[in-house]
Amino acid sequence: MGYKEVYESWKQDPETFWMQAADAIDWDRKPSKALFDDNAPIYEWYSDGMVNTCWNAVDRHVESGRADQAAVIYDSPITGRKETITYIQLRDRVASLAGALKAKGVEKGDRVIIYMPMVPQALEAMLACARLGAIHSVVFGGFAANELAVRIDDAKPKAVIAASCGLEPGRVVSYKPLLDGAIEMAAHKPDFTVILQREEHEATLKDGYDFDWYELQKGVAPADCVPVEGNHPAYILYTSGTTGAPKGVVRATAGHLVALNWSMKNIYNVEPGEVFWAASDVGWVVGHSYICYGPLIHGNTTIVFEGKPVGTPDAGTFWRVIEEHKVRSFFTAPTAFRAVKREDPKGEYLKKYDLSNLRAIYLAGERADPDTIEWTQAMTGKPVYDHWWQTETGWTIAGNPVGIEAMPVKIGSPTVAMPGYDVQILDEAGHPVGPNTLGAIAVKLPLPPGTLPTLWGAEERFRKSYLTTFPGYYETGDAGMIDEDGYLYIMARTDDVINVAGHRLSTGAMEEVLASHPDVAECAVIGVSDQLKGQLPVGFVCLTKGVDRPHEEITAECVKLVRDKIGPVAAFKLALVVDRLPKTRSGKILRATMVKIADNEEFRLPATIDDPAILDEIKTALQSIGYGAK
Repeated sequence: MGYKEVYESWKQDPETFWMQAADAIDWDRKPSKALFDDNAPIYEWYSDGMVNTCWNAVDRHVESGRADQAAVIYDSPITGRKETITYIQLRDRVASLAGALKAKGVEKGDRVIIYMPMVPQALEAMLACARLGAIHSVVFGGFAANELAVRIDDAKPKAVIAASCGLEPGRVVSYKPLLDGAIEMAAHKPDFTVILQREEHEATLKDGYDFDWYELQKGVAPADCVPVEGNHPAYILYTSGTTGAPKGVVRATAGHLVALNWSMKNIYNVEPGEVFWAASDVGWVVGHSYICYGPLIHGNTTIVFEGKPVGTPDAGTFWRVIEEHKVRSFFTAPTAFRAVKREDPKGEYLKKYDLSNLRAIYLAGERADPDTIEWTQAMTGKPVYDHWWQTETGWTIAGNPVGIEAMPVKIGSPTVAMPGYDVQILDEAGHPVGPNTLGAIAVKLPLPPGTLPTLWGAEERFRKSYLTTFPGYYETGDAGMIDEDGYLYIMARTDDVINVAGHRLSTGAMEEVLASHPDVAECAVIGVSDQLKGQLPVGFVCLTKGVDRPHEEITAECVKLVRDKIGPVAAFKLALVVDRLPKTRSGKILRATMVKIADNEEFRLPATIDDPAILDEIKTALQSIGYGAK
């Protein structure tokens, strides 16, 4: 069956489609049906089944003959360490840690916060919680103390599992003072902490409260897997909310298992036993779905990479890892390739490595501009597939279902909706619009298995954030259009559609044009307030390494390019050269913060910002054209 037949088979009979997909999972008790809709528009999947995530991700592969297959490959160019952990080793490590947590009173339904860098023990901690039916909440390692405190108060964890430090190129980030500060600030106090001591920096442990990772496990019986209900939360993952309070996205156990397992072959086209690499971090949803759970549930080998696309040691590090570990499918964010392209525009490093094992590259996390896709394709000779999803959904909304049928790529589009997602483009009144018309992207309810059923302890907020703008739909917060072939185009976050003299324009479309300039490595466009036209676009461009032409020449060419491609209606007259753009640690550009600086409004420093000093550079650049604080 091709994509159309598969999608149609889901649409005609979603119940049968998702029950068949559930056959690939080991159940302690099979569910009586797939969809539970008694509480619509709050939906659940496989609620009366009994299942364990850790069993499906680890133990069943040991039982079925994969015991000696590599489960996890740890590759840390920062420390120079590498380690391969087989499925049987992973099972023994996870069962031992779970036994130690159980001995300290952690049981089904308890929350555990995990605050770890990119080391295999982060995955072991997640799986140990899943083994016991405890609900983990991974917080990005090195996150600020006050942000960690907010999450401690919301999740109310029995324990926190952390490492003594994280490693960035050229510096060691000590986690323990941040953790201590967070626990001091939080109203809720965890019962105890578990600390993985790293030799780069050992933390001082408080007797009776902080326990050494290895010491805690000594002499403790390993724990068995605890079956949980299908609708039991597997984890809570906090995503930044617009009001400042983080939203705790809940992931229900059974739907998560079924959806991720289905996605590994059908979207990423890997067979059990093959190596899959998602270059992300366990603190983000990609790390949950495609470093830890998806590959392991499906019986793949996953890579835990402690490094950066450039600087650890150079712009060839991705290619080395792909060659050395025989990666079949590689998934990262477009920003990573933009960094590589900026350092190595001609692909000199790439020539040193053999990518013959690699089948395809997948991009997600932000809009993939055509220039980055074209450069990556040209340099690697591999197909590059953009796909689109969110923390809330946990897996692909729209992508190229390569394991079913590799569909023709249209650059600028993440291709088509996956089974389970009925994606529609709506106008402001909530009515579907015709092909090639910009509108709000919404998904008809119910969402498929694996997506969020609610927010942790905040059902009303869940309804308000996602279900009320367009009744009967999930509001994605993104704007875009669908063409006559059913291909989806994500143009911007809904709030990045700017209104210039009554014309609704996508900043994403302008960014695509700027990115096509040969000297531009990276760019962002924001809408700033204008008394006459409502809003005006301002472009920020970072130049490719080695470009030494006058900035005025380049910005003039950028302005002309946008006016030529989009037209005078865009009123695009302002472009600024900057050294770098403010980003979150996952690589998303902080456009909303840049808008607030331009409009001289108060703003909260985003908790996930990579380097706050960049905001001062943006402020100075905006002041040079008369915006921001005077």
